[in-house]
Amino acid sequence: MKSALVTGASTGIGRATVLRLDREGWRVFAGVRREEDADSLRGEGSERLTPLILDVTDAEQIAAAAERVGELVGEAGLDALVDNAGIGVMGPLETLPIEDFRKQIEVNLIGQVAVTQAMLPLIRRAKGRVVLISSGGGRMALPFGGAYHAAKFGLEAVADSLRQELRPWGIEVIVVEPGSIDTPIWERAVSGYEEMAARAPAAQQELYGERLAKLQDGARRTAARGIPAEEVAEAIERELAARRPRTRRRVGRDAQAQVLLRRLLPDRALDRLLAAFLRV
Repeated sequence: MKSALVTGASTGIGRATVLRLDREGWRVFAGVRREEDADSLRGEGSERLTPLILDVTDAEQIAAAAERVGELVGEAGLDALVDNAGIGVMGPLETLPIEDFRKQIEVNLIGQVAVTQAMLPLIRRAKGRVVLISSGGGRMALPFGGAYHAAKFGLEAVADSLRQELRPWGIEVIVVEPGSIDTPIWERAVSGYEEMAARAPAAQQELYGERLAKLQDGARRTAARGIPAEEVAEAIERELAARRPRTRRRVGRDAQAQVLLRRLLPDRALDRLLAAFLRV
């Protein structure tokens, strides 16, 4: 029986991936932060599904998860790690509190590396695969998303280095780049921005208030027309099952379009196009 650990499994892509792999007969370890999310997954999955309390910014929880997974998979090792945990932080870089920027990098980039480091001995035993969940935002940056894009661009670089470093052991590293997905992350990002704005300098509203209001509306519209998280889960499962997986898998038409526009348009032309599209 193949085994996988999926981080950020409470909602969205992570939850959909856990449940899909479980239906396909995998032994799945689901990293969640709250017991109620663990109970919810137990209720929906099979007896093979094992939730783990795992905050990717907590070194002790990462170590405990690696020990627990190791005990349960034994010498067979871990066949797949899906590094999915993430948050979205919005705000102009000029006024974004540096602790919010740091938290974004800590969760979406450093946390993924920390979990991967902890799980690699188990993955090496199984000659397994590592899947890093990036996004179209790892290839093209939008205004007021600088912290998020910095983390995702960084994750793309980590994947390239990791793929080359692990090649001697036959460990595949796969980047999945979803476009707009119907998940709670951007609704949480908007509400988080509102909390952050209350701590921001007074000048932020004067300098950026009107454009940020439009951006929040745009984020809600984007989430509403996003593809289901199950489509991303299907792509992940296919790459885990493929004899020769892709090094990068884009999911959704807007993810494809972002890469194409980035390749074809000069920076200033792309800036104008994005400003018009986002109405900012």
